[in-house]
Amino acid sequence: MNLEERISLMVRLGKYLNEDSDQLQVIKQKAFERNKWFVEEFINLSFNNISNKYLRQEALKDWVNHYHVDDNIRPQKIGIVMAGNIPLVGFHDFLSVFISGHFQFIKLSEKDDVLLKHIIEKLCEWNPDVANVVTLAGLLKDCDAYIATGSNNSVRYFHYYFSKYPSLIRNNKTSVALLSGSETMGQLSSLADDVHTYFGLGCRNVTKLYVPEKYDFIMLLNAFRKYNYFSDVSKYKNNYDYNLTLLIMNHKFYMTNDSIILVENENLFSPVSELHFSFYQNKQTTLEELSINESIQCIVSDENIPFGKTQEPGLFDYADGVDTIQFLLGL
Repeated sequence: MNLEERISLMVRLGKYLNEDSDQLQVIKQKAFERNKWFVEEFINLSFNNISNKYLRQEALKDWVNHYHVDDNIRPQKIGIVMAGNIPLVGFHDFLSVFISGHFQFIKLSEKDDVLLKHIIEKLCEWNPDVANVVTLAGLLKDCDAYIATGSNNSVRYFHYYFSKYPSLIRNNKTSVALLSGSETMGQLSSLADDVHTYFGLGCRNVTKLYVPEKYDFIMLLNAFRKYNYFSDVSKYKNNYDYNLTLLIMNHKFYMTNDSIILVENENLFSPVSELHFSFYQNKQTTLEELSINESIQCIVSDENIPFGKTQEPGLFDYADGVDTIQFLLGL
């Protein structure tokens, strides 16, 4: 396949994901049965974002032209270890390797081993040559380079196993929001999306708030009530009940609207159903400190990513800020 054929295939895939066919309905149900966090609402959101942000012909053309991608690359074997915290979280890596023209060998996460597998099968159905460049593998051996995403514990093993090869290795990241106290109800409603989308399991989900001293949380908690229906999701409700019980038993101060728990905590990472917050004295100083924190993927504020936009990354929004295409072209 040449570059034009690869782009055309991705454009066709984008249209397919937007169709919501009977076949896709079956696949989404199968993915949910495999991982109960993968509810249809959030699988659809992932499909829509991939289709509208990644797989439009104009966007793909701008992307490849930026790097001067062409058909003169010497294909190499790229091993990819996929994460599985949210639906199709590893799609951008798949797309980057596919468009660049390398071979890829993918080890899927057991949490997300349905959706991308179906996509690859569909691509092979449309063009059998895809089977020559994309392979699902249980073990990744004899590759020329590796891309791996996982927990902080997994990353230690990745660095050990892939130490002799060019590699792009990513560990845990999370996102934060810095509030001024003058946000509108509409902005806080959008912030609710940044916090709750995918049940808060993604690296682009806001898990920590920074608020001015004497901040009034009432309006925020009311805005977050749009996700009170999470109480009907058993896995989420179990997390909520567990975390609330721990706080009560340990006599910790908390606030809740019956679907999310706000706790003053310095930790950037918060468990499912819980949102940490800290008070700040100087907004600009706090922003500067956050901007150099390597554990932060996104900062939501008036000066950074707008409220409600964390889960809408584009082709140039690389995980960890490391340019995947540049890595692949530089091998």
